[in-house]
Amino acid sequence: MFTKLLIANRGEIACRIINTARDMGIRTVALYSDADANARHVAMTDESFHIGGSAPADSYLKADLIIDIAKKSGAEAIHPGYGFLSENAEFARNCEQNGVAFVGPGSDAIDAMGSKSAAKIIMGAANVPLVPGYHGDDQSDATLLDEAKNVGYPMLIKAAYGGGGKGMRIVESQADVLEAINSARREAASSFGNDKLLMERYLRQPRHVEVQVFADTFGNTIYLSDRDCSIQRRHQKVVEEAPAPGLSDSLRKQMGEAAVAAAKAIDYVGAGTVEFLLDTDDSFYFMEMNTRLQVEHPVTEMVTGQDLVKWQLMVASGSELPLSQDEVRVHGHAFEVRIYAEDPRNEFLPAAGKLNFLREPDQNRHVRIDSGIRENDTISNFYDPMISKLIVWDESRPRALQRLTHALSSYQISGLKHNIEFLANIAEHKAFAEADFCTDFIERYSNSLIGDVTDETENALALAGLYQVLARQHAAKINATNSDDPYSPWGQVSGFRLNSANVHHVALLHVTGADGEHELQNLVITDLGDSLHLGLNGQALKLAGSIKDEVLLAEINGHKSKVPVSHEGDEFTLFLPSGSYHFKAVLAQEAEETVDSAEKLKAPMNGTVVTHLVEVGETVVEGQGLLVMEAMKMEYTIEAPFDGVVSEFYFQSGELVTDGVQLLNVEPTADAEQA
Repeated sequence: MFTKLLIANRGEIACRIINTARDMGIRTVALYSDADANARHVAMTDESFHIGGSAPADSYLKADLIIDIAKKSGAEAIHPGYGFLSENAEFARNCEQNGVAFVGPGSDAIDAMGSKSAAKIIMGAANVPLVPGYHGDDQSDATLLDEAKNVGYPMLIKAAYGGGGKGMRIVESQADVLEAINSARREAASSFGNDKLLMERYLRQPRHVEVQVFADTFGNTIYLSDRDCSIQRRHQKVVEEAPAPGLSDSLRKQMGEAAVAAAKAIDYVGAGTVEFLLDTDDSFYFMEMNTRLQVEHPVTEMVTGQDLVKWQLMVASGSELPLSQDEVRVHGHAFEVRIYAEDPRNEFLPAAGKLNFLREPDQNRHVRIDSGIRENDTISNFYDPMISKLIVWDESRPRALQRLTHALSSYQISGLKHNIEFLANIAEHKAFAEADFCTDFIERYSNSLIGDVTDETENALALAGLYQVLARQHAAKINATNSDDPYSPWGQVSGFRLNSANVHHVALLHVTGADGEHELQNLVITDLGDSLHLGLNGQALKLAGSIKDEVLLAEINGHKSKVPVSHEGDEFTLFLPSGSYHFKAVLAQEAEETVDSAEKLKAPMNGTVVTHLVEVGETVVEGQGLLVMEAMKMEYTIEAPFDGVVSEFYFQSGELVTDGVQLLNVEPTADAEQA
């Protein structure tokens, strides 16, 4: 077994690997970029090396330097995690040539599966079922357009060397093919350094089911349960569970044996995942094989009781698999959800920034959290904006789902936008509870999963007013105690008025969701001594409460509740069962701020301008694409907010832009101005 391991990755996966290595008595070496100098994985490891600038190309993708550091530090092996260099055959080959063990499959196996089109040919020869499509080397526009007619519609275009939904487009008709090809090529080249594409028939209502396989150097290959990863958005997994619900024992065995056949076809060694599309008639088709550990591997660990990273290290050091196929046991059910810094109400745009407040659910045998983030850390725009993975387990799917719902309700984050409420809405959805879903689940039920501000907004507003009054009273009490005259009436905030009721005027900016818009709320709260009274949208509310240890102990019309609160400066967040509600206290006379439609011409985040879709002087209509920018390896199209004429672009292709900067200017037409 190795005595020292270098981890060529960052974030939660680096922390995950460090934990297992520590349990096995293996010393660890971490790498860090400029942005990660104070990251959690650096603090956890035995030693660490600075690798370069913040961008992956300047740090975590510097393969030769990483191998040099491994040799310099005395590490006998490199674990690549997932992403970055984990499926880079040349990197694996260079590790082999330099006498450093690569914790993963051999370079030949990575090469074989690195091209989705080549993988299809290999799998076809191994009698693994395939979806009809085109996987050829001729990538000319003419050939792809002709082959698209043969494949038929709807059709899926995707990067041959890609993953994670990047470089992937769904096409409904021949008229849309060329535009989709060009867009997918750009994203594939940016994300993977290779713009080769493949095309295949798009199944309307498939499920995404994958099988965890493991192989050693002694010829043993087994599968460890299956996982359902159908809950996706933009072809990126959002919720994973194991085992996949609703599969018969015979179907599980067929898929497991097909996955093993796929692994054996390329002499695979280590952990891998064979992904299938499962159609409504229980027919299944090979989609791709990921030659690495998957983000969702914890659900397999929870139902099998095995540590897959430990298995990886054992196999890489020359040991046999610890179990045979007959010895694998699957018990209970597990879910994993990915907690992301993103805005579900604004097309899931990533939300870089400081995580001001973090309270995670208690971890135990039912609840696990894999995270590389701590309170006050910054989510960088250079990397994937995942905050953590929340994993739950119980004896059955309904009980595990109940665990998930409860854990999400106690997960509290403020300082940046996140998807916790969105995940909770999925977990509580009737169709999801009944396992009645396919890969378009989020698209189909988007209104109920994302929607507008929830029905509990008025309750949140009342609680926010109560909290603000109590916070004022608490602050005044402290100031009075510390003053020369603690009983001075000038140190009180009772709202006292001569011959009139005591009144508090509370002005709050409520963050309503999309684009960070603020809605000004002016509340008038009357203090009658033993209680506070608020009239809100025709309702008479009697309020009372106190603040203790970052918790608002509230009572509204006799209903008592405990509401966790995070507070920083004039801003505070209330964490309710329906989600989090963010407010900012302002002066009562402050005017309401509105978001002009021209705000839509600003960069929604830090990123890079990819291309202009129109020319200066061109007349455009509302909703027309004007400019494409890229952030976190995903493309976003800036659309015209109204009819008008493009008068100027402020940035050219390749230029970096910051969040909120004006990208271009569109002069509205007379009709648009009147509207």
